[in-house]
Order: sequence, then structure tokens, then C-alpha cells
Amino acid sequence: MPIFDYRCRACGHQFELVVLKNTVIACPSCNGADLEQLLSGFAVSSDGIRQANARASRRSQLTGRDFKDKQVAEAEYVKKHND
Repeated sequence: MPIFDYRCRACGHQFELVVLKNTVIACPSCNGADLEQLLSGFAVSSDGIRQANARASRRSQLTGRDFKDKQVAEAEYVKKHND
């Protein structure tokens, strides 16, 4: 589906709009029709990108506060049950 970015020249509101065959292009804020179409970025997904994102997520989870909290909890458990 084609998604376009617009900026209303009347009120300055920026928005995205899915443009199909019968879509009325108007500002959702003021219903103005004096719009400027902005340059839109695009998303690309591939197996390599997906795997890289998964690795980065795992790394951030291991270095985050939750990991340290788990280490402290495990150390306390071991100390309590070994005494």
C-alpha cells in the first residue's frame, strides 16, 4: 500500500496517508487541501537484517539492568541454600 507523508501549508500539521484510488487527500487537522508531499523513507527487511536485530536485542538484554538483577538474585539464592 502506498503511504505518503504530507505537510499542510495552512496549519503546518504533518501526517501520513494511505493513498488509494478514491482517497480524498486532505489535512486531518484542518481539512485543508493545500498540501506539500514530503520525501518519505522506506523500510527494507531481509533475513540478514532480522538476524542482526535479534543479536543486538540479545546483547542489550544481557548487558542491561535486568541481567544484573538476575545475577544478584541467583547469588543470594545460592548463598541462602548453601548455608
